[in-house]
Amino acid sequence: MAEPGLVIIGTGFAGIGMAIKLKEAGYHDFVILEKAADLGGTWRDNTYPGCACDVPSHMYSYSYELNPGWSRMFAPQAEIRDYVRTCADKYGVTPHIRYNKHVTSLEYDDDRRNWTVTTDDGTTMRTNAIVSGIGALHIPKFPEIVGRESFAGPSFHSAEWDHSVDLTGKRVAVVGTGASAVQFVPQLAPRVRELTVFQRTPPWIHPKPDFAFSPAARRVLALPGMARALRGAIYWALESRALGFAVHPRLMKAHEVLALKHLAAQVPDPGLRRRLTPDYTIGCKRVLVSSDYYPALTRPDVTLVTDAIAEIRPRSIVTTTGAEHPADVIVYGTGFKVVEALQDQRITGRNGLKIQDAWQNGIETYHGITTTGFPNLFFLLGPNTGLGHNSVVFMIESQVRYVIECLRLLSRTQARALDVRKDAQDAFNRRLHARLDPLVWNAGGCRSWYLDEHGVNRTIWPGFTFEYWARTRKVRPEAYELIY
Repeated sequence: MAEPGLVIIGTGFAGIGMAIKLKEAGYHDFVILEKAADLGGTWRDNTYPGCACDVPSHMYSYSYELNPGWSRMFAPQAEIRDYVRTCADKYGVTPHIRYNKHVTSLEYDDDRRNWTVTTDDGTTMRTNAIVSGIGALHIPKFPEIVGRESFAGPSFHSAEWDHSVDLTGKRVAVVGTGASAVQFVPQLAPRVRELTVFQRTPPWIHPKPDFAFSPAARRVLALPGMARALRGAIYWALESRALGFAVHPRLMKAHEVLALKHLAAQVPDPGLRRRLTPDYTIGCKRVLVSSDYYPALTRPDVTLVTDAIAEIRPRSIVTTTGAEHPADVIVYGTGFKVVEALQDQRITGRNGLKIQDAWQNGIETYHGITTTGFPNLFFLLGPNTGLGHNSVVFMIESQVRYVIECLRLLSRTQARALDVRKDAQDAFNRRLHARLDPLVWNAGGCRSWYLDEHGVNRTIWPGFTFEYWARTRKVRPEAYELIY
């Protein structure tokens, strides 16, 4: 394989968006390595019933490729996957993709000042720069429960849905009540014989303002400026939600009132309602949106179990109270290995520095994009750039622009590589965590996938997205060591 000037890893919104802007900037010497046989990232992998975006479609898209034809305010999975494919084709990115290339290691050569990329089929290639667009929500997380492997029936994670299993008339157990579960539980409830939902912590849920766009509405949105105007209105409406996240947890009160009213309106049984009422500050876990999850739990053939699971047997799940719940199929809606997705990579930087050693006290980067000791390695949707209130595609576009500016700095100075200075990275993280620590994710009284094993938030951006946009608009050359 030819030696490309730059390698992108992954073909989700991040990888495809990076490739589009590289071509626009005149960089054509790159390849995209994709572990699967098709593009689309998380929107290719997640095919569970009811899978859809929980951010309005007109905001969950590239700002330069608006789609006035979205079928709904919250687009379903297949439509989003097709949108990414369409963008890849339209902007000439598809020929750069190499499928079935799972990257197993990245190694920096101090003498050559470039990287060696190795894939699982034994292929190696040298490249000057790497952009990792793998994201964080792609390694399914299974709970550590005694006997999980002993279950005799089909069992699978929501992100690896087994469509060969006919759930009609089956007793189905769902473990977990996160963002995926609130979408697929309402789809399963009418199809199965019995549905048992095992809840560890109740989520805060807002009503989902979803509706189909009529043909007339789509024609209006196709008029010049209309889709842009709708996107702007959605952006600022979502951004206003960050007040409680980014300013003070007290400002989350209105969101809590809305969620409690939604719960009261949809769950008349006071006992069930009590078990579905969270005891932690809204926002410290992801706030979910659904208008059909609560009604599904009120069905006579659906049981909500809030006792902890003690063990899994070949044909049942047993709780700590000793109650045994028969099951023919188990579906795990237990999320992803978020922090581990970055920590477990085989990446070796300058002077043999392994990424695990660089991050032994916790994952730290500069603006979520570069990390000290790993020249010309760029992360998209890296640490502390996730959001609880708006579209991560907005964050991706800011990061892509920043990477392009880094490449332009290299071109202007004729340097071979750039490496963020440790003092710049340390100062950035001090400011970041000074702002994060008093906010809702750490002060809310809950454990969430936002936090690492030390209870430190390595996932969420602590402010408004326009702040991040402003801070990443220009590269500060003094923050980097240029390597010639």
